[in-house]
Amino acid sequence: MINPEVLRFFDGRMEALPLYETFEERVLADIENVRIKAQKTQISFYNKHLFACVSFARIRKKKDCPPVYLVITFGLDYKLESPRIELAAEPYPNRWTHHLLVSTTKEIDGELLSWIKEAAAFSNRK
Repeated sequence: MINPEVLRFFDGRMEALPLYETFEERVLADIENVRIKAQKTQISFYNKHLFACVSFARIRKKKDCPPVYLVITFGLDYKLESPRIELAAEPYPNRWTHHLLVSTTKEIDGELLSWIKEAAAFSNRK
């Protein structure tokens, strides 16, 4: 049963819900003690602290976005170099926020999950 707050987040964008469901399922299977908080603009994943979130953040011009997508954001203590990363920023020294866009469930793969696991471990160390 999907959380009603999660359904509200996807109101008007239900076609992206399968992307979220795949991501949530993989995160919960691979990472222990995860709390999920759905808000108006993002769905956040926490352990000790926030380690990842899902949103529809504008990281590309609208015309350059696929019709169905999610933005996955996560934090690491270094700048990840990958062509999959759309945007990376260092809001605090040694704390990098990375954004990537997924438009198919195939993109929610082992590589992405390894970054999310690393972000969760980084979050737990803070």
